[in-house]
Amino acid sequence: MRYELIIFDNDGVLVDSEPLSNTILAGYLTELGHPTTYDESVRDYMGAAIHRVHDVVLERSGQVLPAEFEATYHARVFAAFERELRAVAGVEVVLEKLAADGVPYCLASSGSHERIRVALRTTGLYARFGERRLFSSQDVGRGKPAPDLFLHAAARMGVAPERCAVVEDSPLGVQAARAAGMTVFGFTAMTPAERLRDATALFGSMAELPDLLLG
Repeated sequence: MRYELIIFDNDGVLVDSEPLSNTILAGYLTELGHPTTYDESVRDYMGAAIHRVHDVVLERSGQVLPAEFEATYHARVFAAFERELRAVAGVEVVLEKLAADGVPYCLASSGSHERIRVALRTTGLYARFGERRLFSSQDVGRGKPAPDLFLHAAARMGVAPERCAVVEDSPLGVQAARAAGMTVFGFTAMTPAERLRDATALFGSMAELPDLLLG
């Protein structure tokens, strides 16, 4: 099948941000009195919009995170991005091949618009997307695993959901893509294959992805 649109997740798929952001999130939650390990942060929050952190903490502890939580967290993350963030190895080659083959692509992330742009500009990927092809859970109000974000991206790009392929690395993202009626390829570089078992197919290196997307 030739896909009419490829939808990329951002964190962990385009930019290698998950180790940085989850280290910071786990440390900050622990600092606030909600002990969280790195592995627990990855398990509970990877691929989710920031409101999930608030919801999980409230559910588990009955406590509300401070009003400045998001601002402080993002300030720490963006500082780390500027120091250390890199594009995922091989993803630029994938984007070049899609462009050369005339296959449209876009980005749909649970992260905020600001986070998306900071990450893309830091890694040099922004020029490959531009403003028209960047979509955030902020656009729809509900993050993954709800299908809203992927359906919104497809509608804005003018492509039917069943003609879209999603590239994801989180269980929440895979759930969202499946709920949207889209093909989804699970990237297992960081996430165990078992946690992405609901994906249409799995791959462990960006070198494998063009064959999955272009056939």
